Amino acid sequence: MSGLRSEVIPFRPEDKFVLRSNMKKRLPLFLMIAALCALVSDSELATVEAQKAANAPDSAEQEARIARIENGLLPAVVIKGQPAPTMTVADRMKHYHVPDVSVAFFEQGQIAWRRTYGFADVAAKAPVTPETLFQAASISKPVSALAMLRLVQEGKLNLDEDVNSKLRAWKVPENEFTKEQRVTLRRIVSHSAGLTVHGFPGYASHEEVPTIIQILNGEKPANTAPIRVDTIPGTLWRYSGGGYVVMQLLLTEATGKPFPQILHDLVLQPVAMTHSTYEQPLPKSLAGFAATPYRSGGEPVKGGPHTYPEMAPAGLWTTPSDLARLAIEVQNEYAGKSSKILSQEMMKQMLRRQKDDWGLGFGLQNSGSKLIFGHGGANEGYRCDLEAYAESGQGLAIMTNSDSGGGLATEYLRAVGKEYSWSDFQPTERTVGKADPALFPAYTGTYEITGMGKLTISTKEGKLFILADPLGPDPQELLPESLTQFFVLSGEVTFTFEKDEKGAVSKVRVKAGSQSFEAKKLP
Repeated sequence: MSGLRSEVIPFRPEDKFVLRSNMKKRLPLFLMIAALCALVSDSELATVEAQKAANAPDSAEQEARIARIENGLLPAVVIKGQPAPTMTVADRMKHYHVPDVSVAFFEQGQIAWRRTYGFADVAAKAPVTPETLFQAASISKPVSALAMLRLVQEGKLNLDEDVNSKLRAWKVPENEFTKEQRVTLRRIVSHSAGLTVHGFPGYASHEEVPTIIQILNGEKPANTAPIRVDTIPGTLWRYSGGGYVVMQLLLTEATGKPFPQILHDLVLQPVAMTHSTYEQPLPKSLAGFAATPYRSGGEPVKGGPHTYPEMAPAGLWTTPSDLARLAIEVQNEYAGKSSKILSQEMMKQMLRRQKDDWGLGFGLQNSGSKLIFGHGGANEGYRCDLEAYAESGQGLAIMTNSDSGGGLATEYLRAVGKEYSWSDFQPTERTVGKADPALFPAYTGTYEITGMGKLTISTKEGKLFILADPLGPDPQELLPESLTQFFVLSGEVTFTFEKDEKGAVSKVRVKAGSQSFEAKKLP
């Protein structure tokens, strides 16, 4: 694999939150080794293997596990009665046009192993390393929520108080939806405050960056709509990055500090996340560590990384190793073994379901000893995921520098789940039903999910295909479950075509897990 770098970390208590010595600085020797790893030809294989052995002399079993994972990536869906296809990291990076992947696996309270693949910058042939920075995108949200909960724990904020009672420079506009129920911090971080604006595209390097007040009001140069309440707070779950912008303003006003400083003091520094920052844009002193962002087709994002003044929902720069350290701290606090950020009582509250499968910042799966907390992320040119078991201590952080990296990340996660005998993160089994190709022309066209993007349905050789960024750069075949409902192998999602009152196909209902979206057919 071109650009592969491996590090297996022995379980040593003294290394719990410490980078190995050759990772502490960007030394010339380190770069030389990384460059050698980026050119894995037959003649160099022995050198690379010797380096891996030197890093982890007693890790033969661990290396075997990693090798099985790298050669056993799994799709989201398998066909009933057919063996699950297995894929290699190299093949899937090529398929998705993903230049680099960085991974950190953790268990027993520390990082067990790390793996990097490919190039942080393709043109410069700069290999990705464990220190390469990525935009964490929406993983920023639970990290921001941790800081908020720390202020609640200190008595400086109240989870269930109307945020307008503390906001000064701007307040949530009141309307018919806020007459009886109010916007609170609990509702904001559990996505049940009724606030609008799903996410943010950020700002290219040549674009003017708005102030937080301009973002809240949807005023130029902001590129998103005003953040408003359009449903009764507390009545339903609906993902809202806009709510976190409200929280961002509240935290800065409550502390009198810039948001990056708040997060550094309350979360990043206590957990030793030494390669993380909420500074936007990324300071020049750190720009050389950042992975270049790429589009689904393999071309770089014009102008480089976008700037996200919406720091609380989307502004964190970090590494998989630092995300692993954060998750380990969450696990330790949940078990009452640490209190660097929150007390055990407050952490238990954070990982308690509020609305649907959502806690106070993290998404949740299962319960009891199988409880999982996690969050995914998608900024322009970056895709990432963090998933961890609250009690067992295991988990994975994976980051990529491509709009199409999400599919690869989940395939890698499934391979890890299989290797470590997780009952979760396994392929879904589906049965292929009968289709009527005569109906396909009515299904073809472009559909749009308001505020989230478009998808295109086409036909070829009697088959139906879908093209959508989250599924990768190439059209995916839609396999029938019924005459109107279809699925793809690359994602745990179904597509159901629906007609209007005139009998014409007017929309497709997209269901992913417990979430459902309506994509309207464009003229």
